[in-house]
Amino acid sequence: MASSPTVLMRLMASAYSVAHRAGTIVRNVVAGGDLGIVEKCGPNDLQTKADRLVQMTICSSLARKFPRVTIIGEEDLPSHDVDEELIEEGQCEEILKKAFPPEYSSIKEEELVVWVDPLDGTKEYTEGLLDHVTVLIGIAYEGKAIAGVINQPFYNYEAGADAVLGRTIWGVLGLGAFGFQLKEVPAGKRIITTTRSHSNKLVNDCISAMNPDSVVRVGGAGNKIIQLIEGKASAYVFASPGCKKWDTCAPEAILHAVGGKLTDIHGNPFHYNKEVKHMNSAGVLATLKNFDSYASRVPENVKQALVS
Repeated sequence: MASSPTVLMRLMASAYSVAHRAGTIVRNVVAGGDLGIVEKCGPNDLQTKADRLVQMTICSSLARKFPRVTIIGEEDLPSHDVDEELIEEGQCEEILKKAFPPEYSSIKEEELVVWVDPLDGTKEYTEGLLDHVTVLIGIAYEGKAIAGVINQPFYNYEAGADAVLGRTIWGVLGLGAFGFQLKEVPAGKRIITTTRSHSNKLVNDCISAMNPDSVVRVGGAGNKIIQLIEGKASAYVFASPGCKKWDTCAPEAILHAVGGKLTDIHGNPFHYNKEVKHMNSAGVLATLKNFDSYASRVPENVKQALVS
């Protein structure tokens, strides 16, 4: 007889279902025509109705099932009773059937931290660049990103009226990642993916030092990691503060689950304990392959300018 699912298995199965539900909410807000945009700290730091609804859905749904898990979301929302219609009770049965790594079998609820970005790529969302948008749910244990879910609400949106919209990618360190086709860039090609809306001289100096064949500027950390694992880019380079822990936790777990690497610009790992500061002050460097080749090209002036 199969053993009962562990806490991590149940949390992942629930995170998958609530991320899928979140994708539907994101699409419905667009279909409704009113994004409900407000500025948080300026024109490049926006919040929409979708950010608010999705965070309420994810955080409330997971907190109800896993009351001792620490859940940290991007949006600073007032605490009040959430409409029952926003609660997702489902769980992905496929995930519950997987053989999770045995080292995770004794994890307790209170040892897990969930980092939630309800809408990664909000600025792009407000500008109609819908394929940049993702929903991110990352799970950390002992400060390390070990599991993640990325929902792409508008995946396939350019494939015609009959196309099925959206997909959910998930991964667990030691198990693998699922929901996409792993692919590498053509051999010898250096394709950099970087920020679209938060560029500066430091960012551009670092990219130039990589001697890339091409540079792809897109929104959203989740979107950039998908580019790495689907062979559209070989490195994600962001030599600037700006990214937060909820931007990187889920993407890092999925990238690491397929053998990639994500660190700050110095090559230092991120820590995801509940007490850590939210800002990734020393930028982001990530690759699926050949990490050291890119890390060795980061200029000294860039390293000196970015302290963690």
